[in-house]
Amino acid sequence: MAISTRRATLEDAAVLHDVAARTFGLATPAGTAQSDIDAFIALRLSRESFENYLTDPLRVLLLAENEDRPVGYSMLVGGEIADADLAATVKPATPDGGSAIELSKFYVLLDNHGSGLAATLMTATVQAAAATGATLCWLGVNQQNERAARFYTKHGFEIVGTKRFLVGCTWFDDHVRARQI
Repeated sequence: MAISTRRATLEDAAVLHDVAARTFGLATPAGTAQSDIDAFIALRLSRESFENYLTDPLRVLLLAENEDRPVGYSMLVGGEIADADLAATVKPATPDGGSAIELSKFYVLLDNHGSGLAATLMTATVQAAAATGATLCWLGVNQQNERAARFYTKHGFEIVGTKRFLVGCTWFDDHVRARQI
């Protein structure tokens, strides 16, 4: 297995959309309506969305590949947190008033779960987060996603609060997790 990670480029928008469409549903709670998953993908994970993300200077997208085949991706989002309640949750975890960056997306294709690929992608993602000058990386993860919770705990992300997350027409409860970088 030849795992590699690299910064995604605008030419990767279609590939990122494909990986996102194949992985997003894996992170939703059992029983989530397929129509809600499809609506989220259409709204936030379309090719056009990725084209916008890739041209946004506050975002860093990494593509994970196994022998040059796309198998996962991550997306970091810098800048101020728009939601005041969420900002109040994240800010106390930020050391010495440093800046925080969101790990907004982190997905690996199902047939690569347990392969070590996610750990490689996480290492690269944390390094990319640190390269932005941020001192804290935070994320939201569905409270029912036990596999992801174990993975994030293993990589130093601790629960610092909660937030709500909309998928299609359904609101879910997420844990907010953070780690120093």
